[in-house]
Amino acid sequence: MANDVITARQKGRELAERLGLSSTDVTLVATAITEIARNIVEHADKGELTMALVRDGGRDGIRVVARDSGPGIADIALAMRDGYATGDGLGLGLPGARRLMSEFELVSIVGEGTTVTMTKWRS
Repeated sequence: MANDVITARQKGRELAERLGLSSTDVTLVATAITEIARNIVEHADKGELTMALVRDGGRDGIRVVARDSGPGIADIALAMRDGYATGDGLGLGLPGARRLMSEFELVSIVGEGTTVTMTKWRS
């Protein structure tokens, strides 16, 4: 499972570099992907992460969609607070990823799973 997180990070880094993001933004994208992929590994039985280059209104970016079939998040507002953790982590995963990316959306249904969609636009 740890290999899945590493692979996702590497693929995200490669895609962000292909987009022409700055080295700082490439690192931010890779870090956000790592945080979200770790959540899937730690909290869900099964999940997937997809990445694609996107264009919207003349802007170019990288979009990452992470879906899992885990337990879902009962209190999204609480989960998005810095310092809140359900495991042994620091509680920086979801709110940290939100800060690192240009756009961030989280949809979760208890008992069904969670989908995180995040985009980083090229400046």
